[in-house]
Amino acid sequence: MTETAITPAPTETSDKARRINQAVQIKDSGPCKKHIQVSIARADLDVRLAEKFAEVSVEAPIRGFRPGKAPKQLIERKFYKEVSEQLKTELLLASLEQLAEDHDLNPISPPDLNPGAVVFPKEGDLVYEFHVEVRPQVEAPEYKGLKLNRPIHTFTKEEIGSEANRILRRMGRPTAKAEGSAVARGDQVTLAGKVGDGAKSIGDIKSAKFRVEEKLAFKDGIAHNFAKEIEGAKVGDTRQVNIELSQSLSLPDLRGKSVVAELKVEAIEEIKAPELTGAFLSSFGVDTPDQFHELVEVMLKRRLEHRQRQSARQQFLETALKKVDWELPQDLLMKQARTAMARRVMEMRSDGIAEDEIRARQRLLSQDITRSTAEALKEHFVLQKVAELEKLEVSDAEIEEEIRRIASQEGESPRRVRARMEREDLVDALAAELLERKVLDYIISQAEFTEVELDKEEDGALGTSEAQAVEGSETDPAAESNLASSGTTNL
Repeated sequence: MTETAITPAPTETSDKARRINQAVQIKDSGPCKKHIQVSIARADLDVRLAEKFAEVSVEAPIRGFRPGKAPKQLIERKFYKEVSEQLKTELLLASLEQLAEDHDLNPISPPDLNPGAVVFPKEGDLVYEFHVEVRPQVEAPEYKGLKLNRPIHTFTKEEIGSEANRILRRMGRPTAKAEGSAVARGDQVTLAGKVGDGAKSIGDIKSAKFRVEEKLAFKDGIAHNFAKEIEGAKVGDTRQVNIELSQSLSLPDLRGKSVVAELKVEAIEEIKAPELTGAFLSSFGVDTPDQFHELVEVMLKRRLEHRQRQSARQQFLETALKKVDWELPQDLLMKQARTAMARRVMEMRSDGIAEDEIRARQRLLSQDITRSTAEALKEHFVLQKVAELEKLEVSDAEIEEEIRRIASQEGESPRRVRARMEREDLVDALAAELLERKVLDYIISQAEFTEVELDKEEDGALGTSEAQAVEGSETDPAAESNLASSGTTNL
């Protein structure tokens, strides 16, 4: 544990910029944590108390005395509590400001200081102390002239048509399949059964409907091979579905465990795509089926661009984070989980990812919210270091422009979007996401790329369900933000 003792700063005579004569001790108290003790000299307290009482003696009416003529001892006895509390508040604010100016602490969150617990002493120095979470010391990574791979792909008519059908099926109406038909991808199935951890029953799924996609995200776990495990089944058949439970589960003994659901197929429905009528196409802002397919191709290219950015980011950070040997405390991770998730959601929205896909990816990130938050924070600190070196900043005008873009996308006024983001403390998260994007753009502009074919296996479709695998379980409320719950459908 390191300790730094800072000698008191000299007191300036200017009332406008008069510094507090204070001594500061800073100690490491854990990963990314500092314990700070501040002592404000008694001489400062006495001088400032005298000034306060002088003001009170002129302003406050004392029975039997003309203004300013009451004895000093009477003034002090009558108003000591009120004056000392007021002075304490002023001193704490000024002391913290001076502390921030004098010492490069880089706090992540506000200090855990309770002003009400600080006592203004009648004798001796005024002493207060607190803990604060601070940014870790980050070494400058290599970020210029990197040699990176860029995934590329030319989408065929068949791929565009398949994606168009997938989008349309999400908007179609389910109809019962013919008797004896088997489950196929894209169908909707009704399943019921027990979930077990070995021989122990831990959950009961009752007649829940699921869309058959490659993966299925329950509210508290992921079935990574859902389609393979359920395809080919007929009504009355029972299939085993393997579920990896969330690390954020409220039941510690089950966190991250692989459990098995014995699920009986109660019904199979085929989702028929709606007809591409003029009224339907107009909801997408197009007039013809060809224009709709062009729109789908644009969406696929946006997704590819997002993959390219994420690939560049991952390749850079794999190298940069090798130098990272600091850990982040658990309580910090949980406090930062919501804003870290918010930045990921904002990034996906900026890249034009569809809302239902954002919700699905968000569910995957929330599967192990501690790990995903730790990764997001480490990435943020490294990218911020590059921003400092290159003097990259985000202006208020850029934040307002992004809010206008979000408002246009959501069909709301910028004023309402800003008010909502301020209410949910997300403006800073938006600024952080814009800064990360600006840094990544700079790194990409300096890199040399080798084109490689896109690995489409990584893009497996993910369905979501509000069903729970574990009865009575809950996931941490920080694990899922409401940012991707608008319910809107856009490409």
